[in-house]
Amino acid sequence: MAESCPFCAIVRGEKGQEIVYADERVVGFLCEPPATTGHVIVVPRAHVEDLWEIGESDAAHVMAVAHRVAGGLRNALEPDGVNIRHNTGTVAGQDVFHFHVHVIPRYEDDTVQPGCVWGSAPWRPPPGGVAARARTAELIRGSLRSTT
Repeated sequence: MAESCPFCAIVRGEKGQEIVYADERVVGFLCEPPATTGHVIVVPRAHVEDLWEIGESDAAHVMAVAHRVAGGLRNALEPDGVNIRHNTGTVAGQDVFHFHVHVIPRYEDDTVQPGCVWGSAPWRPPPGGVAARARTAELIRGSLRSTT
């Protein structure tokens, strides 16, 4: 694990991020700031920078967990759709250099632009703050537990 990597810090339990899924190889947690309610990031526990560095088996496991999380989101939050997104390299939009996949539930009335761009207008974070995030995380965890 990389000492200065924020995702490694989450994997080590050093940040108060809402973990919704964890196994021996992968961790899934709510994104901050989220594009929409229930936006989850799935990362390998081992620090690898990007798609070019991650091994095929680990990449496949991350995607399998992203698929499982998408199903949990569907059961827990009933979104109208879902985006799966990964960026490798600064030019592609990668801003945390630990391989990760975004699983973003989409809603008819969300403010995320086509192409899943968040962080600038007209995007607005979902309402509810910390309490809503905690409730959302628990709904997703419960849904994922019921699908095992």
